[in-house]
Amino acid sequence: MNIHEYQAKSILRQFGVPVPAGIVAITSKEAVNAAKQIQEATGTGTWAVKAQIHAGGRGKGGGVKIARTVQQVGEYADEILGMTLVTHQTGPGGKKVSKVLIEQGIYYEGEAKVREFYISLLLNRSTGRNIFMYSTEGGMDIESVAAKTPHLIFQEEINPSLGFQPFQARRISYNLGLDGEAFKRMTKFLTALYDAYIGADASLVEINPVVRTSDNLILAADAKINLDDNALFRHPDYAAMRDISEEEESEVEAGKYNLNFIKLDGNVGCMVNGAGLAMATMDIIKLSGGEPANFLDVGGSANASTVEAGFRIILKDPNVKAILINIFGGIVRCDRVAQGVVDAYKSVGNINVPVIVRLEGTNAKEGKSLLDKSRLKVFSAVSLQEAADLVKSSF
Repeated sequence: MNIHEYQAKSILRQFGVPVPAGIVAITSKEAVNAAKQIQEATGTGTWAVKAQIHAGGRGKGGGVKIARTVQQVGEYADEILGMTLVTHQTGPGGKKVSKVLIEQGIYYEGEAKVREFYISLLLNRSTGRNIFMYSTEGGMDIESVAAKTPHLIFQEEINPSLGFQPFQARRISYNLGLDGEAFKRMTKFLTALYDAYIGADASLVEINPVVRTSDNLILAADAKINLDDNALFRHPDYAAMRDISEEEESEVEAGKYNLNFIKLDGNVGCMVNGAGLAMATMDIIKLSGGEPANFLDVGGSANASTVEAGFRIILKDPNVKAILINIFGGIVRCDRVAQGVVDAYKSVGNINVPVIVRLEGTNAKEGKSLLDKSRLKVFSAVSLQEAADLVKSSF
């Protein structure tokens, strides 16, 4: 589950990770009041006004501005609130901004005396161990750093039996070129960050940048945290942070039916049982000249009602020109899937795109018989290649 920057920083605070003072606002008036509160508490004379959306690259898109007066805070909040912010992660449609984070300025003696680092924690899937990824090139797209100067990206792998060790925190701090008070504070920062990653059941914690201020404070100037959906039952307070307005509407609806659905930008909708078969089906669609419009795994407990729900969700995408249903009946019975297709056809009404159905495995013959007797405009396929050919001919 993705969360906003201000929510991520609230979690970091719980684990003792130093972050700038900040208050979220939904109006320019609230933003001005927040700036005054932060000034009283910290004595700051500058503020960052930051758009809160589930995407990176906000600064380049005009979603982050530095204010030097309280009046400017209100003006910048007015500009950002309600804007459609387009970044390299939002796509051309962008995202509408409904909240801003007002935060204390941390570049109080100019950028020349400030250093920025990149630090993230995630699972290295090739080894099954958590790793710190870090670089001296903070504040930049880490992908660009990896492409142009890969020697500036370091990794520190963590033994799950031992956890994050003090010598590892010192090694990271040394590789970042720190010494003195900043070195000590960075080691504490890293330890607290690891505690937050483990304690929050996060799948990713990314801080870009981590800032060493002119007076050697170490602060998380930005924060991105992805929470493991499967662990949210342990964190009802984190689950309450979910912002459905930031999520794809079709994915939210699919979640109500326990469907594993991800919207894509293609023209062929697909409904499959099993993630591996879904990936193979998407490959077949591409080889046939199409582009997958979604990933949809109906799971092992699919029945007629869940299949109908998946069918409806796919058909809401105006880009879909054909639908490929590819079911291998193991736990899932093919006749149940077929009944779901029939029910969806009758319920939805006029369906103007071709539907190709490939059923194989448990009760495949019964499923095909149901489709044939329905007299619906459904094309049955036996082999995967036959299904691909039918997809190709439907364009």
